[in-house]
Amino acid sequence: MSATRVFVARLAGCAVFDPAGDRVGKVRDVLVVYRRNDPPRVVGLIVEIPGKRRVFVSIGRVTSIGGGQIITTGLINLRRFEQRGGEVRVIAEMLGRKVVFNDGTGEATIEDVAIEEREQGDWEVDQLFVRRPKGASPFSKGQSAYVTWREVRELSASGEAQSAERLIATYSELKPADLANTLLDLPAQRRQEVAEELPDDRLADVLEEMPESDQVEILSGLGDDRAADVLDHMQPDDAADLIAQLPEERGEHLLELMEPEEADDVRFLLSYGPDTAGGLMTPEPIIVSADATVAEGLALIRRHDLPPALGAAVCVTLPPYEPPTGRFLGMVHFQRMLRYPPHERLGTLIDQGLEPVRSDTSAAEVSRILASYDLVSVPVVDEKHRLVGVVTIDDVLDYLLPDDWRSHPDEGEVGRRAAARAQLTTGSIPIPHGRRAGDGTR
Repeated sequence: MSATRVFVARLAGCAVFDPAGDRVGKVRDVLVVYRRNDPPRVVGLIVEIPGKRRVFVSIGRVTSIGGGQIITTGLINLRRFEQRGGEVRVIAEMLGRKVVFNDGTGEATIEDVAIEEREQGDWEVDQLFVRRPKGASPFSKGQSAYVTWREVRELSASGEAQSAERLIATYSELKPADLANTLLDLPAQRRQEVAEELPDDRLADVLEEMPESDQVEILSGLGDDRAADVLDHMQPDDAADLIAQLPEERGEHLLELMEPEEADDVRFLLSYGPDTAGGLMTPEPIIVSADATVAEGLALIRRHDLPPALGAAVCVTLPPYEPPTGRFLGMVHFQRMLRYPPHERLGTLIDQGLEPVRSDTSAAEVSRILASYDLVSVPVVDEKHRLVGVVTIDDVLDYLLPDDWRSHPDEGEVGRRAAARAQLTTGSIPIPHGRRAGDGTR
C-alpha cells in the first residue's frame, strides 16, 4: 500500500475507486474490533455508494490508501452495512470517548485515531490523538498529545455494546480451532449469541474447525443475509461441505445471496462426487503462465491470507488462468523457486515427475499419491487436461479422520485411526461423515 499510517478523521469523505479508476463511493467510517492484549484490529471501511447506501468494504479489498483517495480491488458487496456485535465504528463511537493515562496523570478525550499497516492487508490502531481537560482559565485549551494504545485505557462503560466488545476481546487471541472448542463448551443459547457477535471472517474461520453438525446448528440460527456473508468468507470446499448438509431449498437460497464469484466456486465443487478428487479439491490454487518469473511466483505465495498448503507450489497453465484453465503444464514447488534467480521463467522449472490426477480419481488413490511421493498438494485436471483445482494434504486429512477427531484422542480413537491407516494401505477408505457418506450425491 502507498501509506502505512493514516488518521481516520482525515479519511472521512475520501473517494473510493476501483482498479479501473471509476469512483465507487466515499468513506464514512472505519470499522475495528477490540482485542484482549493488542490494539484494535481494522476489519474494513464503511463506504457510502450512490443512493446513500452504506456498504462494508473489507480491509483486505483495499489496495492503496493515500493522496486523499482509496483504491480497492473492485469487488464490493452491495448488501447494506449492518454492524455486528463487537464491531466499533471509529468516527461514530471511538472519537469523543474518555481514556485514562496508565501512568496516573489523568484523563483525556480521543479526538482522532491513527491506523497503521503492520503487514500487507493487516491494519491496526497505532496512535491516539487525545486532549486533556481545559485548565482553570475559560480561555485555556486542554493540552493535546499523541499516545499509543498501550499508554491509556478506556473508561469502563455500561451497556450491551461495550459488553460485546469485551467479549470479542477476550476471545481475540485464540486460534480458530481453540475458539471453536471454546464455543462448543458453551450452552447452546450462549454459543449462538457469541457466534452472532463475532465478525464474519472470524466466524467463518471458526466454523471451518467445527464438526458439520455444529456448523449447521450455528448457521441455521443466523439470518439468511448474515449466513451468506459468513459463507463468502469460508474456503470454497468448506462452504460446499456445509451447504450440502443444509436442506436443499435453504442451501440454494444462500447460494443466491452469496457473492457471485464465491457462489460459482461452491456450485463448481458441488458438481463433483464427494469421494473423488473433484469433491475434495480446493478450486483456488495459485495459477501462473509459463512466462511468469520466479520473482512473480514468490510474490504470489507471500500473500498473508493464503493457506500454507496452497502456498507450497504454483500451477503453470496456458490461458485462461481461472479454473477450468487452459491446458495444465505442471507445478513448480516454492523450494525450487528459491534455488533460482528472480528472473528465471517458471516454465523451465516445472516438476516433470509430478502427474496430475483426474477429477474423478478416487479419494483413496489421491491419498496414496500424497503419501507415496511426500507431497503437500496434487493438481486436479478434467478430461481435457485443464486445471480445475488442487487437493491439499489437509483436504485428505479432513476426509479420513472421524467426526470426533477434534476432541482429545482416547485409546478407542487411537485404535480407529490405526484401523483407518490399515484400510488406507489396503485401498479400502472409510467414508467417515457428512456429505462424503452415502451414495456419492449431495
